[in-house]
Amino acid sequence: MNLKQIEYFIALAEELHFGRAAERLGMAQPPLSRQIQQIEADLGAQLINRGRNAISLTQAGERFYERGSALLAELGDIRLEIRRIGQGAEGRLRIGFVGSATYGMLPTILKSFRASWPEVNLSLVPMNNAQLQRSLIRRDIDIAIARPALNDSEIVTRKLIDEPLVLAAPDALITTPGPVSLPDLGQPSYILYPEYPRPSFADVVIAACESVGADTSRRVFTMDFQTAIALVSVGEGVALVPASVGTAQRNGVRYHEIAGLTIRTGISVNHRIDEQGIHVHNFVTLAQKVSRKVV
Repeated sequence: MNLKQIEYFIALAEELHFGRAAERLGMAQPPLSRQIQQIEADLGAQLINRGRNAISLTQAGERFYERGSALLAELGDIRLEIRRIGQGAEGRLRIGFVGSATYGMLPTILKSFRASWPEVNLSLVPMNNAQLQRSLIRRDIDIAIARPALNDSEIVTRKLIDEPLVLAAPDALITTPGPVSLPDLGQPSYILYPEYPRPSFADVVIAACESVGADTSRRVFTMDFQTAIALVSVGEGVALVPASVGTAQRNGVRYHEIAGLTIRTGISVNHRIDEQGIHVHNFVTLAQKVSRKVV
């Protein structure tokens, strides 16, 4: 017995007339009669009481009609759900992101994505670059928002934006206006993140400091930029952070432009090279569209 035969029986059960059921199904009456007989033989039960002038359902026929109707309705729901997932209207998208991206365009991208595809469930997980790369390769996430990028032959990277680095310093450390010369600060403790694994954003900061002649011999490592800013606020040192982080004020911290600094940092959207999912395609396309508006 197949689904087509179930459709034949349901049409007959609802019409209770072979001729009308056959017309509804777009077939001749004899083939329909043979199909019903085949269903009864397969099930080992009589489904139809065949009278001279009318037919009716047996008790087994009534139960088969109930269960068959529910089965076809469920199949219809499955078809619709799978079609909507395939079209990107429903489903799930797992996104890993570096914490500092939440101060840039990521909130705008997420808001726009939810507005366009409200039925897609977003799973958001903060990670560092090493975790992002590992999770993408393992297929634990679908999208990685990295800073600046993930360098791997199995990953496609699309840059979204570049931005300058700024100095986060205790609010009482620098009182003069204008860009700050890092060498003039002497030997402050530079708060870097993360220490492991390397290379990381910490190496970008060290290279940036060295490019302007700053002494970074005194280093304090932490795991993320939130902790780094917290340490700056209590006077433990200074930190170089993306300019977008400086848009969020924090008590005890001031953000300063850095004189002569040309090294910048960026945000990228990354996915596996073999990724074919419509949700990933939609997200990447939207992210690039948002980034073009921001630049």
